Amino acid sequence: MAKKPSSVTTTSDGKTVREARAILRGKSKKGKFASLLPFLGPAFIASVAYIDPGNFATNIAGGAQFGYTLLWVIIASNLMAILIQSLSAKLGIASGKNLAEQCRAHFKPWFVKFLWVLMEFVAMATDLAEFLGAAIGFNLLLGIPLWLAGILTGITTFLILGFERKGFRPLEAVISALVGVVAISYVIETILDKPDWGNVLYHAAVPTFNGPQSVLLAAGILGATVMPHAIYLHSALMQGRVVTKKPKELRRLFRFEQVDILIAMGMASLINGAMLIMAASTFFVQGMTNVGTIEEAFKTLQPLLGSAAQYVFAISLLASGLSSASVGTMAGQIIMAGFLELEIPIWVRRLVTMIPSMLVIALGFDPSRTLVISQVVLSFGLPFAVIPLVLFTSNKKIMGVLVNRKFTTLLAGGVAGIILVLNVYLLYTTFFGG
Repeated sequence: MAKKPSSVTTTSDGKTVREARAILRGKSKKGKFASLLPFLGPAFIASVAYIDPGNFATNIAGGAQFGYTLLWVIIASNLMAILIQSLSAKLGIASGKNLAEQCRAHFKPWFVKFLWVLMEFVAMATDLAEFLGAAIGFNLLLGIPLWLAGILTGITTFLILGFERKGFRPLEAVISALVGVVAISYVIETILDKPDWGNVLYHAAVPTFNGPQSVLLAAGILGATVMPHAIYLHSALMQGRVVTKKPKELRRLFRFEQVDILIAMGMASLINGAMLIMAASTFFVQGMTNVGTIEEAFKTLQPLLGSAAQYVFAISLLASGLSSASVGTMAGQIIMAGFLELEIPIWVRRLVTMIPSMLVIALGFDPSRTLVISQVVLSFGLPFAVIPLVLFTSNKKIMGVLVNRKFTTLLAGGVAGIILVLNVYLLYTTFFGG
């Protein structure tokens, strides 16, 4: 398995941990903002899963087909994500074990193996979306064949994952920088596409649908937003980063991580919203409701908004794909190690998980269609991450002073229920044409 971020000690990591411990103990003289800095980072790595190329595909399809109608789904999904990622981080902080390890410790062996197989399948679907997205980004930006773009994607993700050997801080910096590139790109896109802000605000706040297809797409947006592997990953990022057993320090540590989550997930929500807004304010208003693929969006942006928008879009897709493919590989390592106590070199996992993506490219499948299908697959894995998470974080023996309050458990249970209902609807619609 790849080393957990907390298990590698570098100069920057050691300094960060020392500063964090001093702040938790009340022995630091830093101001409020400076006191927050040592705790920022884990949520930004987890947030990458919420702005991966699968989001590009579903958000573009949603905006092109239904305008601003499904914007509220993105807001609601990200609110769910804030709650779920908070529980995941809290589990790692309080118990010192990640979600996969807790499953192995508390569930029967046959169910642990079932969960592992399911989560590996989910991880493959995730990696397929992320790897293909980065390859499409290279393809659009450099004009090279998709197979060559795939090889270039593999090489680049190897280089990014190499930063993990230097400790958690350098990797957090690289991933955060790539998230920043996506954010800046969509600030530029939003300025260029001049959206109808009245409609934006209305549909961000008022839940509406526009026929069965919009409900199906809403389920896809949820599947692309709340990601099973990010839930497993976040608990692992926190389980040994700053270790303390003192109740007061545990509470302070969790409060700092909540701020990290609010900032990172807030940014992810704005980026996702901007993707849909871009599609709604360019394609939908022009009657181009069939623009459902990333390639079509890239080609259509130039005549509508100019070549600058076209290439900013490609750069954002590339940054999203590279960062999420790297983080997805880390998550796969954590899932395997947690469920099976089995370690393999991270480069082996990266090579193996490249195979399905390269096959999709070699066989000539539609990459954007494959992205959307992968997000539907992900939505089926969500209950098997969310339900165990709620069970464990509600257990006083596991969580101690950070155990869920009853309201938190009810709220998280409601989120799990919504996910289950949407999945049942998605299954029925997919197989029975409801």
